[in-house]
Amino acid sequence: MKVRTRFAPSPTGVLHAGGVRTALFSWLYARHHGGAFVLRIEDTDIERSSKESADAICDGLAWLGLDWDEGPFYQSSRVARYAEVIARLLDEDKAYHCYCTRDELDALRREQIAKGLKPRYDGRCREGRAPRAGVDPVVRFKNPQQGAVVFHDHVHGDIETANGELDDLVIARADGAPTYNLTVVVDDADMGITHVIRGDDHLSNTPRQINIFRALGAAPPDYAHVPLILDQQGARLSKRTGAPGVLQYREQGYLPEALLNCLVRLGWAHGDQEVFSLDEMVRHFDLGGLNASAAAFDPAKLDWLNGHYLAQTPAAALANDLAARLRLLGCDPAQGPALEEAAEAMKSRHPTLQAMAQGMVFLYKDEIAYDDAAARKHATDDARSYLRCLLAALETVEQWRGEVLKQTLSAVLKDLNIPMGKLGKPLRYALTAGAPSPDISSVMEWLGRERCLARIRGLMESAP
Repeated sequence: MKVRTRFAPSPTGVLHAGGVRTALFSWLYARHHGGAFVLRIEDTDIERSSKESADAICDGLAWLGLDWDEGPFYQSSRVARYAEVIARLLDEDKAYHCYCTRDELDALRREQIAKGLKPRYDGRCREGRAPRAGVDPVVRFKNPQQGAVVFHDHVHGDIETANGELDDLVIARADGAPTYNLTVVVDDADMGITHVIRGDDHLSNTPRQINIFRALGAAPPDYAHVPLILDQQGARLSKRTGAPGVLQYREQGYLPEALLNCLVRLGWAHGDQEVFSLDEMVRHFDLGGLNASAAAFDPAKLDWLNGHYLAQTPAAALANDLAARLRLLGCDPAQGPALEEAAEAMKSRHPTLQAMAQGMVFLYKDEIAYDDAAARKHATDDARSYLRCLLAALETVEQWRGEVLKQTLSAVLKDLNIPMGKLGKPLRYALTAGAPSPDISSVMEWLGRERCLARIRGLMESAP
């Protein structure tokens, strides 16, 4: 049997971290077993679905490198197929029209609650009910009344649900629109899906869906219901609570490798290993490594991983992205040091590409802003005296190269008989306004004579 997994998001908002993890697990399982990964867009909710959201889902998966083998398939283009299945279930007496009104169902619910019963449809239309004037019926699935649904979940183990606990769910609304539990079964059956990996908020739907599979004469897939991802406050991470979309992580300067590495460890483990390349994920991933404990998304862990991958990435691969970010920050990447050279020195000092670009602004702008309090801290009387001596020495330098500047700085320190920190700290602040930076002589060479001298003077004049 060839493994076939799927990712089936609804395009009603952003693709957030929880959805990405579901896609990642499904993609990894298919790749690990040499199978197929299917992308399906569940867009039957016409009012809330949008093409923009669907396009963003595809863009996000493409940016992450989670390529799909088939699709994207859109449920909105399969409405005729769902209608065909509903008609078949009606013809085979496996579904029926229900003419109950909303008021009638609300009254039933109140009565059951008053008696301490679990609210559920009582099947009053199950054996046939005459059409009612002015009432457009829904279609309900005839759930078996005897026996139980038993299945093995790869995360939660063996699960048994008595059919008597399941009421006759609606599979088509009064306007004829199919419902989720019907469409997902039809799609999984038609597309030959063998393994479904999804959040455990779907666990209660599974027995119902298995019964529909059986009514259609189709074998249900294997299931793995993974625990939901929590935020730092312990609440469910979701698009409804403002969880960032995957493309927001791209905008913030995270690398896809870091986001995938962070997410793969939320609910899955391979020994004590924390850092995985994508190839390693594919090689090691299997359902046996999933666990049932909820995991919290840790932004600090993502920052650490992103810093790790940034440090390993060749500067040439970062240059175009950094150039675009610098332009958005009002900088001209051509008016400063070679971008690849600067990126090589700066990439281990920042957690994200956006932070790196912001930290490099001082290299590509003539003027920088000093914080008043920091300027006063660094431009003390002693510091300005030291800077004045350095300024006089630098004005005589003819070859503005790092090695020469380093020697000049050393000579000034020797003449003043002070340690490096006494001069180095105010000098670095003058040149960078506090941005993390490499060796100070390299910074001076990159900035050039005029910028360096102007900034030293600027700090000396900025504080009383």
